[in-house]
Amino acid sequence: MNERYQTLPELPEGGRARVRALHLSGSMRRRLQDLGLVAGTPVTCLQRAASGDPTAYLIRGAVIALRQTDAEQVEVGVQEI
Repeated sequence: MNERYQTLPELPEGGRARVRALHLSGSMRRRLQDLGLVAGTPVTCLQRAASGDPTAYLIRGAVIALRQTDAEQVEVGVQEI
């Protein structure tokens, strides 16, 4: 099994991955960490808005909507079989 890395917005609807790194700083980094978005956390892409932004993600049992500009700063690993 190999792991492939990408950013959160590249995850298709229904896709699942684990957070590898946050490439943010300051208050936005702290906010995402407070929501549980830390290395190793499983994330599922639930649904994109009709315009494509924001996108709803399932993170630690909560549904969180993230704008694409913020989600692009979240690196995830996807398991390939």
